[in-house]
Parts: sequence; C-alpha cells; structure tokens
Amino acid sequence: MESRSMNNSMKPAMSNQELQEWVEHISLESFGVPFRHQASFNARLSSTGGRYFMKSHHIEINPHQLAAYGRSEVEKIIKHELCHYHLHLRGMGYRHRDADFKAWLARVGGSRHCQTLPERLERKPQPYRYKLVCVSCGQEYLRKRKMNPQRYRCGACGNKLRLLALDSTF
Repeated sequence: MESRSMNNSMKPAMSNQELQEWVEHISLESFGVPFRHQASFNARLSSTGGRYFMKSHHIEINPHQLAAYGRSEVEKIIKHELCHYHLHLRGMGYRHRDADFKAWLARVGGSRHCQTLPERLERKPQPYRYKLVCVSCGQEYLRKRKMNPQRYRCGACGNKLRLLALDSTF
C-alpha cells in the first residue's frame, strides 16, 4: 500500500501523452523520420535513463531524470533511444558498440550515458568487513565478504594468507 501512495505522489512533470508528442517531434526534427510507436514514462527504472524494446519498438524514459536534471538532459536520453529505434528498424548497427550507433549519436547530439541520479550518489559503499594479510610480506587485501584464506595465496610473494575480521566502524 505504501509504495502505491509513493508512486502516486511522484507524478512526472509531464504526462505520457506530452512525452509521446515530444518524442515524435524530436524524431522528425533530428532524424527526419516519424516515430510510429509508443513512448512512456517508467518510474521503476533506477540505473538507466531510458530503454528501447526491440520486439515492440516502444521506448521508456525514466521520469526521475526529468525531475533531477530537466528537459535538456531528457532530450539527450530520448535522442539516444531514438538512435537505437531508427537504426534497428533500418537494419543497421543499433548496439552501443556499433560504429553506426556512435556516429548517429554524435550527429544528433544524444548522450552516451545518462547522469547518475542524486539519490544513487548519496548511497555509501559498504565498508570492508574482512582483511586478508600475508603471513610473510604483510601484503593486505580488503574484502567485503568472508572467504576461505586456505584456497588463496599472496599475489606478491605466493605465501599463505590469514583472515582477520575488521571492526564494523572501519
């Protein structure tokens, strides 16, 4: 119940219909070809700005990017997804690693990667909980997970390792 109320309070600054019209406009303006499929917001996207579906040819955009960085950043994301869309429909290289995709993306001014959302930047990495120490040279290896030191050797000298638990406030 709580997640529904949060999703209802997190309304995008524009509707799906406005996004659809915007994507159609960008497609005609930047690519000279109409966008004939569906574009919509998906608030469940967390680590990406948008995505293109190869089977249905639909595009989804992360509304959190719009809220955090505004229309100019989202326009670059839309251009990125439209590059996938138009290249895939033409049978050209639509993957990130393809030269066709890189050339089209540079030509239309799309972004290669979206900016990290502020709430993801605030998350702190998990502290290290374990330390492996070489018994002869003293080389240290920090680890987040517990592991069996008998299965490994020191990368510097090849001798045995000893496992130590660190304080949780490390």
